[in-house]
Amino acid sequence: MSHRNDRSLRVGALARVEGEGAMHVRVDGATVTDVQLRIYEPPRFFEAFLRGRGHLEPPDITARICGICPVAYQMSACLAIEDACGVRVSEPVAELRRLLYCGEWVASHALHVYLLHAPDFLGYPGVVEMARDHRAAVERGLALKKAGNAILELIGGRAIHPINVRVGGFYHAPSSGELRALARDTLRPALDHAFATVDWVAGFPFPDFTIDHELLALTDPDRYPIDRGEPRTSAGRSFRVRDFEHHIVETQAAHSTALHAALTGAGKYLTGPLARYTLNHAALSPPARRAATAAGLGERCDNPFRSIVVRAVEMVYALDEALRIIEAYEPPAPPHLAVPPHAGIGYGATEAPRGTLFHRYELDAAGTIVSARIVPPTAQNQPSIEDDLRRYVQDRLDLDDERLTSECEQAIRNYDPCISCATHFLDLTVERR
Repeated sequence: MSHRNDRSLRVGALARVEGEGAMHVRVDGATVTDVQLRIYEPPRFFEAFLRGRGHLEPPDITARICGICPVAYQMSACLAIEDACGVRVSEPVAELRRLLYCGEWVASHALHVYLLHAPDFLGYPGVVEMARDHRAAVERGLALKKAGNAILELIGGRAIHPINVRVGGFYHAPSSGELRALARDTLRPALDHAFATVDWVAGFPFPDFTIDHELLALTDPDRYPIDRGEPRTSAGRSFRVRDFEHHIVETQAAHSTALHAALTGAGKYLTGPLARYTLNHAALSPPARRAATAAGLGERCDNPFRSIVVRAVEMVYALDEALRIIEAYEPPAPPHLAVPPHAGIGYGATEAPRGTLFHRYELDAAGTIVSARIVPPTAQNQPSIEDDLRRYVQDRLDLDDERLTSECEQAIRNYDPCISCATHFLDLTVERR
């Protein structure tokens, strides 16, 4: 190991995250004085080119923000446009939307747990190397990903950027027989895989590291939040979705093409699985609660390395919830409501796999979008991730370059950052002075 004051670590690109960026760490003497997530992926200006489009277009446009969580963008956009137009969809349509969202949760969480993050805990550079020794586990993960995709394909028309979603509902609703065959042949076996996943990841070695950020997630008095709810924080703050702009302030950071978010009067905060679980664990279904208890999760999870366990529990919940919805399903007739144009401002929020996602649209009387605002989870989490990395690196400055780099990358992957969403990582540099 080198103890030179000018020691630096450089990684050309962070593997196993979605998007491109860099991290810069400055060390003065024995103190980490600055950590920057330098997200350099070019901004894609979705909010700008939504202006001037028709009010029925956002679900198809915003789905292109992300290939991993397109349903999150579609659902939040639909809720916001329907809010602006004074329309509320029927409960059968809302349940079908929730079922579609369950598919995205399963697909996204399976991808993260098995292909992106598990190799870190087991000491492999990637899933291909891991598969040589853990073939059965990787096949289980792929089966879970396939199950999530199957829901997306049947209801959404395809797994990536679904085409069956529209403002007011769906263009077409699947039949009861189609969904029940899916439940029998694919989802019930996948639920067994999800339980096995919780058992598997609960045995991973977790560093002793905790966070103290204010946590933010949607809450729903009736169930675990996915497709709707009201924002609440671990400090007791609560507000309506339509008031989110009074509580969440975004600012530009010179080192990032993504905005940084803060809670007014509080500063940095964290959204995502840890926040959802901590604020809503009592709303998990009985099977998911049993899985959480067996995995050693209490009423709160404040170790970001254990977020992989929370994601596994949420897969159990999403599959159990999907089976519940299918059991009671009757095709909504009609599958969508007409949503005529109306001047107004509408707000929507849902729980993307990575955390709370806010949308706001202003429409004129013809239904033309006057302005749009989208606040994705990774943009909200950036300041907290930087703070966590500052503390994490501080305790590990005695590590050699290769080990420190590897552990920093693993720590960042705890948050499953979706950088492409946030730009609308990782070149790692540690500068020692």
